[in-house]
Amino acid sequence: MAKSLLKTSSLSGRTKLLHQTGLSLYSTSHGFYEEEVKKKLQQFPGGSIDLQKEDSGIGILTLNNPSKMNAFSGVMMLQLLEKVIELENWTEGKGLIVRGAKNTFSSGSDLNAVKSLGTPRMEWPYACSCKTP
Repeated sequence: MAKSLLKTSSLSGRTKLLHQTGLSLYSTSHGFYEEEVKKKLQQFPGGSIDLQKEDSGIGILTLNNPSKMNAFSGVMMLQLLEKVIELENWTEGKGLIVRGAKNTFSSGSDLNAVKSLGTPRMEWPYACSCKTP
């Protein structure tokens, strides 16, 4: 049953469809451009997202950045996307355990990486700061 739930999840189906058609997970209509986002996130190294797949069908995803209390660096955010895609395609997968290294789950995201993304690029008419009567 868990396998069928994973297979029918709308996020999983949408992500697979996007990858099959070569479309982006980022919406340019909201000002996010995938390559720009990836370049900015790559500027913040450190840590890793480790995935171990057990023969039992259980995956163990470890947030591994203990020097920063497992805060997500920019590179880790990109690695997480890769691991999620890998898990979506793991046909033997039944469940997932997400944990943090060294007895800490996660302190969140590296705020410098998040701040670097800033506000998405806005295009007309949204970029206009003029007032309408």
